[in-house]
Amino acid sequence: MKIERNVDVPMRDGTILRADVFRPSKKGTFPVLVMRTPYNKKGKRFDRFVAAGYIVVSQDARGRFQSEGEWESFARMETHDAVDGYDTIEWAAKLPGSNGKVGTFGSSYNSFLQWRAASLNPPSLVAMAAQTIPAKYTDLEGPGTIRPGRRLKWWFSSMTPDLRRRHNREGNHSKAEAIKKWNEGGYDKWMYFLPWSKLPQEAFEDETEHVQNWLKNPHLDPWKLDADAKNVTVPNLDVVGWYDHCNGNLDMYKTISSQGKSKLARTQSKIVVGPWSHAGRGKTGYGNIKFGSDAAYDLTGEQIRWFDYWIKCKKNGVEKDAPVKIFVMGDNVWRDEPKWPLERAKTKVFHLTSGGKANTPAGNGGLVTSKPKEQGIDRYVYDPRDPVLSLHGAALFTIPTDQMKLKHRQDILVYQTEPLSERIEVTGNPKVELWAQSSAPDTDFFVRLIDVAPSGIARDVALGMVRARYRNSLKNPKLLKKNELVKYTIELGPTSNAFLPGHRLRLDITSSDFPNYDRNHNTATDQNADAKLVKATQTILHGGKTATKLILPWVTK
Repeated sequence: MKIERNVDVPMRDGTILRADVFRPSKKGTFPVLVMRTPYNKKGKRFDRFVAAGYIVVSQDARGRFQSEGEWESFARMETHDAVDGYDTIEWAAKLPGSNGKVGTFGSSYNSFLQWRAASLNPPSLVAMAAQTIPAKYTDLEGPGTIRPGRRLKWWFSSMTPDLRRRHNREGNHSKAEAIKKWNEGGYDKWMYFLPWSKLPQEAFEDETEHVQNWLKNPHLDPWKLDADAKNVTVPNLDVVGWYDHCNGNLDMYKTISSQGKSKLARTQSKIVVGPWSHAGRGKTGYGNIKFGSDAAYDLTGEQIRWFDYWIKCKKNGVEKDAPVKIFVMGDNVWRDEPKWPLERAKTKVFHLTSGGKANTPAGNGGLVTSKPKEQGIDRYVYDPRDPVLSLHGAALFTIPTDQMKLKHRQDILVYQTEPLSERIEVTGNPKVELWAQSSAPDTDFFVRLIDVAPSGIARDVALGMVRARYRNSLKNPKLLKKNELVKYTIELGPTSNAFLPGHRLRLDITSSDFPNYDRNHNTATDQNADAKLVKATQTILHGGKTATKLILPWVTK
């Protein structure tokens, strides 16, 4: 492999972006794979791609590391991302040794940059592998606020150090320095900071104005990647996890497969969904949660196979692969599907019931198939000073976890079935129709579907939430009246899970999941601008005319 470092790539406005170019050492012409990234190209290697006969271009995005210009984050409504990607693809097609055919690849932000470029239809682009990015900015963040677990560490460690370095400002100038500072006290400083709108420039550096503008206008979507997908003419391979940006990714797939600009994009784009988090595609387990050896997935190998077919015209069967490939948890097997959502899914309903003491798994909350005639209630107090803590991994990404670690919490209502006598498969987006009251003018409700094994492990399957003021829309918030009876419809994230005989279905209801989501302050003020925290008494109603129920997309064998 031959490597050229920091090769100049001129943009149409004269800005120079820089890329490392990796070439096969053998003679000949080769297709080119392009990855554009804001995360520093230094140190990255692409041995398997090069060995497979590709030239690889790895480029620092505008305003990042070795590239010139001003960085424009995804919090901005307008950026150069699309035209920079177009210009880079066409530059790559003309490299010495290139055969003129280009593919793009990369996940997360690198995927965001691909969709932007592909929307302009660069003539040399043949195929893409844009993965694990949701369609809308509002899918990424919480309803009207920052999701601190994911977002603050990302800004602090991945994005702001290079901005400070470029402007020679005081503070950590590398990711390693930032992580060290975070681990030595930065976590407490930033996670519990209130209010978000008063975060100092150190948190976002040059992007402070744009982040704060979004906090003031949470209904705005600076992404609109689903609109980009409608303009794409080449096929895309997406790979994502059930515990990742899965809902937004499936939205992207549904858009390109139904409204892509060409028949090729509509009929040949594929999506693979496994039992993984954002940072662990291909893992077979997380702690005491195991999915078996079949959960392993060779991402690089599958990308090479993808590009071999589309760019090199190798007859390897990619065109015959199912449009949708999902991992059915519980059964722990892969299954091919013709589309998403599954048309054969039926509706299965469970109703909540209790003797008034559903608090904790040791309570008397139940899930039953027949609607209870009598109305019942359960109550808990949500204190934002003592929120239910997210069971994150060290990277603060959502991962599959054993919820029994939270079994002592009195502010979690637990409803579960008796041990199942037969397998129940849930594939799609579960939904909860929740009847509730709150003493607060605004509050949150979280619902979590859980698979309880005979061993006692309670693995989370899907999560959904609602912020009361945004129950109707982000654009037109509406506060609650004290103890107003409201029916909330909460859609959980997509999943595919087989609840096996002997297991229990369980539904947890609470009002926090911090720092996966920001704490609701339970006040009528703009919670991004006010630091006051107030307790709220929450009442959940079930049975009779206020029958809270769990609605499952049920798939029979």
